[in-house]
Amino acid sequence: MLKTAAALLIDGVEPFEFGVVCEVFGVDRTDDGVPPIEFLVCGERAGEPLRSGVGVLITPEYGLDALDDADLVTLPAAKIRDDYPPAVLQAIWDASARGATVLTVCSGAFLLGAAGLLDGRRCTTHWRHVDEFRQRFPKAKVDRDVLFVDEGDLITSAGTAAGIDACLHFVRRELGSAAANAIARRMVVPPQREGGQQQFIELPIPECTADSLQPMLTWVMDHLTEEHTVTALARRASMSERTFARRFAAETGTTPHRWLTIQRVLHARALLEDTQLGIEKIAHRCGFGTAALLRHHFHKIVGVSPADYRRTFAHPPA
Repeated sequence: MLKTAAALLIDGVEPFEFGVVCEVFGVDRTDDGVPPIEFLVCGERAGEPLRSGVGVLITPEYGLDALDDADLVTLPAAKIRDDYPPAVLQAIWDASARGATVLTVCSGAFLLGAAGLLDGRRCTTHWRHVDEFRQRFPKAKVDRDVLFVDEGDLITSAGTAAGIDACLHFVRRELGSAAANAIARRMVVPPQREGGQQQFIELPIPECTADSLQPMLTWVMDHLTEEHTVTALARRASMSERTFARRFAAETGTTPHRWLTIQRVLHARALLEDTQLGIEKIAHRCGFGTAALLRHHFHKIVGVSPADYRRTFAHPPA
């Protein structure tokens, strides 16, 4: 259970990636039904200002000893360096050894590698840093294509937006879909993306000056039980089908059909966790129509059957 989260900062910290973990874990969302999370900003020495990557000083309130009580230790992106503070690396190692989950955003994975925690483990980082990462940590099994990798006690993510995905994924894993959805809605971020989605896709800049597809995506999320064709969605977005398909791929990294299937599976996953509904009813509520179709797509995307997933992740009724 997530009760205390800490952000561990070093010189050269990137404010935006630090802001990601602050927004997900550091803002009080109890009015939206999210359980309270104690948030600690830590550095090697409490009260000592740290330089950021954009010329702003950030002063951690707590020192490394505060990590002793953290259920989650986050490592936001920071300037990549040859050597990292030994005391910081030891604190990361100790936190992991006592059972805390460690989550990195972007180049924060270099800290995790320097601490010796990625040998033989799957991980990722920003695609621009992968070659250097592999040279420095040859025993790590780095995947340059995915948004984030969940290894249980270690979660690594790619660039900034992927850090949001990884943080929300961890909230969903620990506190349930309702909490993750409440935070995402307040942050006004796109619906959850799966970790295996590619982090970079070679596409030309869309020839479209319209606003984001987010309003249309939100509408689809509220109407998952309906049939949605590319023609109908393009019409709702006031675009030609060709422009819509290119814009959709640019914003979501996948096709409309694939995205819709994933959202239906994610909704089914939430219902399996938080309700006692039967598989047939869940299939209808998610737009699959039949339990057989739900089982097919659920197993293909999640890797287990709906029944097995429920046995493992269902939250007990209040």
